[in-house]
Amino acid sequence: MPSSPALPAESRRDTVALPWGMLAVIALGDSILATTWIDATAAVPNAGSTRDPLLLETRRQLMAFAARDLRQFDLPLAPRGTPFQQRVWSEIAAIPVGATRSYGDIASTLGTAPRAVGGACGRNPIPLIVPCHRVLGRGWSGGYTGGAGVDTKRALLAFEGVALGSIPAQPGTSGDLLTRVP
Repeated sequence: MPSSPALPAESRRDTVALPWGMLAVIALGDSILATTWIDATAAVPNAGSTRDPLLLETRRQLMAFAARDLRQFDLPLAPRGTPFQQRVWSEIAAIPVGATRSYGDIASTLGTAPRAVGGACGRNPIPLIVPCHRVLGRGWSGGYTGGAGVDTKRALLAFEGVALGSIPAQPGTSGDLLTRVP
């Protein structure tokens, strides 16, 4: 997760081991506040031992997603961000599994610039559940701030059935565009 203010002391946490890495889940009240990719070798106290109903349901849905038994998350979310960031994250949350949108497409929908969408995407506090990995640059993969960066993004897209070819990680380099696998 990008740098953010300290989380409230009353927040609750869990970690979930997924094929793409270890994901920490942070809840506050009756909503998910954040998820963040963490170092799998880091010691996490009480990992996976929660009895919190919301964290258990989040774990269940993440595991079902990883088993290909869930295509859309149904969790109460409360990401912290500006009104603009909230609009971008709402657009991202609507992208279905196996589909992608470009920063420019989302910018056009919101009447803003692609770079502003990229900035909001990079500050998404709930990666994977709000699937910022499905947002691409035109002709390049776009960035990814979690896990192993663009490698995690590529692994998630491949898992969802998006053929990657040789799409470059940076704009202006050679590579194929992403295409949907039938």
